[in-house]
Amino acid sequence: MTAGPRGRSEGDTNAAAIELTAAAKLTVSLRVIGRRPDGFHLLESEMVTLDLVDSLVVRDGDGLSVAEAFEGSGEAGQWRSGGIDTGPENLVVRALRAVGRTAAVDLTKRIPPGAGLGGGSADAAAILRWAGSADLVSAAALGSDVPFCLVGGRALVRGVGEDLTPLPFEERRFTLFLLPFGMDTGAVYAAWDRLHPAGGGSGASGRNGASGGPSGALPERGVNDLEEAAIDVEPRLAAWRDHLARLTGHRPWLAGSGSTWFVEGTPDELGLLARPVVQLGSEQALVVAVRTVPAIGEDATHPRGRAGGAW
Repeated sequence: MTAGPRGRSEGDTNAAAIELTAAAKLTVSLRVIGRRPDGFHLLESEMVTLDLVDSLVVRDGDGLSVAEAFEGSGEAGQWRSGGIDTGPENLVVRALRAVGRTAAVDLTKRIPPGAGLGGGSADAAAILRWAGSADLVSAAALGSDVPFCLVGGRALVRGVGEDLTPLPFEERRFTLFLLPFGMDTGAVYAAWDRLHPAGGGSGASGRNGASGGPSGALPERGVNDLEEAAIDVEPRLAAWRDHLARLTGHRPWLAGSGSTWFVEGTPDELGLLARPVVQLGSEQALVVAVRTVPAIGEDATHPRGRAGGAW
């Protein structure tokens, strides 16, 4: 257990006003191996934890409030403001329900919703840790990204998200391009089903069984089987991909089901200098520099200090 800002541990659910940190994840590579009879998709991906974080203040009471603090949003006016559901389907509320707890939660969002960065999953995972739950199968019932967000670091993620193989930490830097619109993950998977009626993804050939190949085998970096489906749902993604490729000189990759594009390297290395946003027509994307951070329990520090508090 880790200590909160008032000296209480995350496992102490009677603590008042404990601050939790919920870190974004980046899917470095993603293969859709197939689809189970129940409709869930079998994945094989490499995920890493980033130092872009939400903050949750948990105290006695009930209810969820959300404040948006997206990095650089001041320069972009009303970029992506509003639209975060605080009702019963919010992942924080669902996580509290899953562990049989009630609490008043003040959530500060720095990870935009619908960005493919696991913000909602990270928030849910923070609640699970606070409640002392480490059950990956139960975490997967909340969402396929929740188990990885519960553990963090770097891992090979398989199945429907519950099968994690920890991998050695690698310090890497990425530039995220946060687009002014989000993506509906369900719609992207529905498009994938439509584009792959046989149920097999591009990573299915040569694999051993539904879990997708030899244990510990990593999918190729810079591959995302959901990109075609995401562009089918939202064609603006392709225009942004091509625009960012011209700006940076590198092929951007889609984060999860989108809408974030990312390129390895810092903004300075990519020739963007200190630009807080990039423009395409009337739309702006936030430019956010991030770095990977180790698994929870190894080194839970965030070098840029975006949010403190307990993991």
